[in-house]
Amino acid sequence: MPNSLTDGQVPPLTLDTVGLVDRSLGNAGTSGSAPVLEEGEMDPWALPQLKDTGQSWTELSVAGRVLRVVIGFLKACGLLGNLYLFICSLDILSSAFQLLSSKMTGDIFKDNVVLSNPVAGLVIGVLVTVLVQSSSTSSSIVVSMVASKLLTVQACVPIIMGVNVGTSITSTLVSMAQSGDRDEFRRAFGGSAVHGIFNWLTVLILLPLESATALLERLSALALGASNLQPGGQAPDILKVLTKPLTHLVVQLDTDRIASSATGNATNSSLIKQWCGTREVMTPWNSSDCGVLTSGPCPENNSSVLVEHLPCHHLFTGTVLTDLAVGCILLAASLLLLCTCLVLIVKLLNSVLRGRVAQAVRKVINADFPVPFSWLSGYLAILVGAGLTFVLQSSSVFTAAIVPLMGVGVISLERVYPLFLGSNMGTTTTALLAALASPADMLLSALQVALIHFFFNLAGILLWYVVPILRLPIPLAKRFGDLTANYRWVAIAYLLLSFLLLPLAAFGLSLAGSTVLAAVGGPLVGLVLLLILINVLQRHRPAWLPHRLRSWAWLPLWLRSLEPWDRLVSCCCPCRVCSPPQAAAKEAHCYENPEVLASQQL
Repeated sequence: MPNSLTDGQVPPLTLDTVGLVDRSLGNAGTSGSAPVLEEGEMDPWALPQLKDTGQSWTELSVAGRVLRVVIGFLKACGLLGNLYLFICSLDILSSAFQLLSSKMTGDIFKDNVVLSNPVAGLVIGVLVTVLVQSSSTSSSIVVSMVASKLLTVQACVPIIMGVNVGTSITSTLVSMAQSGDRDEFRRAFGGSAVHGIFNWLTVLILLPLESATALLERLSALALGASNLQPGGQAPDILKVLTKPLTHLVVQLDTDRIASSATGNATNSSLIKQWCGTREVMTPWNSSDCGVLTSGPCPENNSSVLVEHLPCHHLFTGTVLTDLAVGCILLAASLLLLCTCLVLIVKLLNSVLRGRVAQAVRKVINADFPVPFSWLSGYLAILVGAGLTFVLQSSSVFTAAIVPLMGVGVISLERVYPLFLGSNMGTTTTALLAALASPADMLLSALQVALIHFFFNLAGILLWYVVPILRLPIPLAKRFGDLTANYRWVAIAYLLLSFLLLPLAAFGLSLAGSTVLAAVGGPLVGLVLLLILINVLQRHRPAWLPHRLRSWAWLPLWLRSLEPWDRLVSCCCPCRVCSPPQAAAKEAHCYENPEVLASQQL
């Protein structure tokens, strides 16, 4: 053998020697820490082939072809049925959160002193949308408060921004269903993260700008003054029409009470509907019975009209359970149904989208225009996302349906990004039509709130999509996807920090006053920005930094690596889902080993 070792020679230490790249893993992917792929390695974000291992159509007999058609039809019916149940579970989940948090929602919105702080308003919008699981409900609360003169338009702008951020939690929750497969979870979580990152980046730019110049408020007022709109049109209700037959058999809520609690007209009555209609009944009576059968003055005619209340027909009609108990029951049942439907949808998609079918679907969705007009493909995707969201009347349902498709490798991240941007625009057009259906005394306020939401998302597209080099959510989402592929518990940490812990901490500081919030939050924000700047310079311009800041090797391991934290999580949660794959653990060890780094030219 010409390459055999002789005379006791020891081969030089290489990354392959210590197992940094395990060639046998094939499509297992690589860590996102290396900016350039080595020769022969596969891009973990490349769409898989989805090969069909079954027989081709020409090789099948007549009976085999009939059986394949029948199985395909059953799979399609199962996919549509699970999708329908998934949408219904989202509706029931929203009802459960409304039962659990309606009183809290009203108490939060009543405190107008806190709402005068823009940061507090942003946090409240995030928390309320997470609690009620519906951006439409949160927006209706804001509209009711503005129309009732309890909240100014200026104070509602940060809340609308928070509502836009909070609605992206649904796609993040959906991506968790694909955490069993490393590559699928990488793509699914990256696709859900790009939505949240876009919203947060837009907030970071527009919230200070709005606080200083009131740009969105003035722009919406200008657009409202230039139009001559009258009350009229109705918002489309296609999705509700489809889901009501099932969800109304489970529970029905009087959602107007949530807005009433926000405007100070709250009562202690239950949100669960007991009476769903009335019926007039003509009853003859004798004047001698007056005073016995009636409690009011005697009517002049010999017949009376009695109004009979018609009871609702759902599982909790006449229940003695409290709203809290019913909310807990619905929460557990809807989460179980949601997770089951998601798992079945992913399995069916993996079974259906193979071979030529997958190639055809992928070609249609990811198709680009010819080269001179290739830049129009993304804008067409924005229009498609807006149109589908407008038809479905729910951005949560649209994004939740897209994430599994990305996980199985049908849609690329570059195409998911404009689809999500279009979904943001589509939900604002629905709000505009819903505002047109408002009463005359609430029309102007409802329209201005809806226009603020529209201009906020339009400004985000202008900031983070029009200029290709500024499409920062895409590379940031890939970083998140690579990180969560190796350390899957990071996805749960991101979910808790972004939508619960950090907003609660900011809200608590805002209660202490703007001075305390600025004194604590200002240095933290400055430190984060400084760390981001140093990391960018380390990667692109290390010569500009002092010698000690050109790397973080001098820091303790737990400050510059997730490996110690991963060992801690693995001890608390000794399961395969929480632990990184073996190759990822070896790779992390190699990158953190100074001796290995010193012997290599990376």
